[in-house]
Amino acid sequence: MKQLGADLQAHLDSGTTTLCWCWKLVRADGVVQGFTDHDRNVEFDGVAFEAAAGFTASDIKDGVGLSVDNLEVSGALSSAALNENDLAAGLYDDAAISIYRVNWQAPEQRVLMRSGSIGEVRRTGTAFTAEVRGLAHYLQQPKGRLYQLTCDADLGDARCGIDLENAAWRGFGVVVEALSARRLIVSGLDAFAHDHFTRGLVRFTSGEATARAIEIKAHTKIAGVVTLDLWTALDAPPEAGTTITVTAGCDKRFETCKSQFSNGVNFRAFPAMPGNPYLTKVARRS
Repeated sequence: MKQLGADLQAHLDSGTTTLCWCWKLVRADGVVQGFTDHDRNVEFDGVAFEAAAGFTASDIKDGVGLSVDNLEVSGALSSAALNENDLAAGLYDDAAISIYRVNWQAPEQRVLMRSGSIGEVRRTGTAFTAEVRGLAHYLQQPKGRLYQLTCDADLGDARCGIDLENAAWRGFGVVVEALSARRLIVSGLDAFAHDHFTRGLVRFTSGEATARAIEIKAHTKIAGVVTLDLWTALDAPPEAGTTITVTAGCDKRFETCKSQFSNGVNFRAFPAMPGNPYLTKVARRS
């Protein structure tokens, strides 16, 4: 049950209310944004909630037990604080969201209605729909280590220990030609062997896709022509001259960790675990 402040309760009991919804977003990069469905800006806790930013919300669905409570927030990219590139770059993925019911005439009279995080974001042109997941969804996420053959660390993270700033694992290139929204011919990576950046990341450092990072499906070098195939298509093929930064990939196998990266001591899996042939063996009389 929500505990209301005395002033807010008195306002509700008056029968004539001046209420609005306010949404507070905290992205993974630390950027804080506020939006409200009121026709004027509302400010509290040091956050300015932008008026009429195009947000509308569905009904909140509550469930019993550990089921995930959720709602959907939809709107248009009508705010200067919201732009298509940031959404496409994943800056709003898993962003923390707090939803308040506020007396806009006296913002100190408010109640926190829901806390959660941004889940799936769907975009159509300049419009978007974002799923807001309740905190219970974190209880359904895998925690801890998995007993498996392949490494569960990400290349370059603290558990892996590889320094991706090292020139051996990092390259800088330029888009020569975009064959499609997910297939690029690039220059500047001639010093790296075929397949070196497969499963790695490409980050765009200029053009409309600036700051967007996409996993590389395949890195090929054939007859001196370097091609990058991306797992996810860009909204539009990048223009020639777009600059990129690429980092090496890893197939998570112990052999690769040991031979390519000389990092077997930090391998985060169980290469000696028995496989299916061992499990299906039956005892035979000699």
